[in-house]
Amino acid sequence: MDMSLDDTVDLDFSGYSTTTTTATDRDDSYCKWDDWSPVVDWNTLSGDHDDFRDLIESMMDDDSHGVNINSTVRDVEEEGCNSASTDTMVSDEENNGSDFKGLRLIHLLMAAAEALTGVNKSRDLARVILVRLKELVSPTDGTNMERLAAYFTDALQGLLEGAGAKHMISNGPHRDDHHHHHHQSDVLAAFQLLQDMSPFVKFGHFTANQAILEAVSKERRIHIVDYDIMEGIQWASLIQALVSRKDGPPAPHLRITALSRGGGGGGGGGRRSIGTVQETGRRLTAFAASIGQPFSFHQCRLDSDETFRPTALKLVRGEALIINCMLHLPHFSYRAPDSVASFLSGAKTLKPKAVTLVEEEVGPTGDGGFVGRFMDSLHHYSAVYDSLEAGFPMQGRARALVERVFLGPRISATLGRIYRGGQEGGGRWGEWLERVGFKGVGISFANHCQAKLLLGLFNDGYRVEELANNRLVLGWKSRPLLSASVWSDSDFFN
Repeated sequence: MDMSLDDTVDLDFSGYSTTTTTATDRDDSYCKWDDWSPVVDWNTLSGDHDDFRDLIESMMDDDSHGVNINSTVRDVEEEGCNSASTDTMVSDEENNGSDFKGLRLIHLLMAAAEALTGVNKSRDLARVILVRLKELVSPTDGTNMERLAAYFTDALQGLLEGAGAKHMISNGPHRDDHHHHHHQSDVLAAFQLLQDMSPFVKFGHFTANQAILEAVSKERRIHIVDYDIMEGIQWASLIQALVSRKDGPPAPHLRITALSRGGGGGGGGGRRSIGTVQETGRRLTAFAASIGQPFSFHQCRLDSDETFRPTALKLVRGEALIINCMLHLPHFSYRAPDSVASFLSGAKTLKPKAVTLVEEEVGPTGDGGFVGRFMDSLHHYSAVYDSLEAGFPMQGRARALVERVFLGPRISATLGRIYRGGQEGGGRWGEWLERVGFKGVGISFANHCQAKLLLGLFNDGYRVEELANNRLVLGWKSRPLLSASVWSDSDFFN
């Protein structure tokens, strides 16, 4: 079907971590967005030589706790898992080489999950199985399934050792608030790699931005409240689009309020968050000034328990209020579901003109308990790993950096919340918005076309489809990965 894009607001598809330009020439003082973005050394990240550490060593001796590990795990492997989820992930016909090993890993992971929470719960058996898994896999070596299994093993080990404690993930650095435990240069490099080699970042940001532009097309003052601003990359293309739009009033005044972490929990996490948000505001302010966009930046601090209080926001009469909530990769998952719920429920009291929400599509939910939701998560991240391999076909070390910085900690956070009965077990946040009274706003034809054009820049395994009128879903082959939806408190768009 031929698509007309006459009504589409032009968003720069070339990568908004690089120089942003408009039709007019500028002098050397022009603020380039890549002045602060990392320059990735591909020669370092690629190459034929790998100096990563060997396979993770066993955490205990084979005879520890009086259990014969080899015989116990052999029984688990021979018994297998009578699960439809296993059948859909690895074909029964794939019984040699790495495919056979992948099937063994799935059996062991399921057995460990069952030993942690099943009817015949046994921490000793779970410990034994995890020791075996650690002998078989490494997060930095092997096939997709092997590396994925390593991070799931690590997450299960954290649950075993921490009994589901809020931030207990094994091996120190892999914590829910993981961006505080990686060097900032690693985080930025991984972010740039992810956005350049997959549509995860741009699909969510561009779809949300297009919906925002359509909602505020006639507004003179715009106020965006951003739940997780990160480095502010999302707003570079929006700022440029506001300046360059041809119809409507002159460039409106844009105000962005970013949430920062509360000061509770010790360790200086709240202070680091505030400093990071302030630096992001400085960059956005300089960028907006360089292209003539009226702009101001504020931050709103969450309470010590990470909850949001609407009264903490500074609201100005006459501003069109937009709520932006990005919960997908690479946005960090360090905030608990209760924090997200407090933000979205608080937003309801503010009667925003639009709410833009991007979240991961982990899979079907139901009464499968921890093991069923565990397998849904394994399915989901297996598809994510496969899609990233398509984007990083010859860049194993680059892919490993993205996995270490973003995926490993996210897997740990996801399993921790499932274990504690969090939102991953309770459906999508979009469904939650509908239950509390928000109304879905239809995805425009231009926005849908924009998403399809974006996917044309990446591997042809990606697909996009529109569901429920107000939701665009990005998928890898037959597996949904994330969705972007638009909501409003009232019928602003009609």
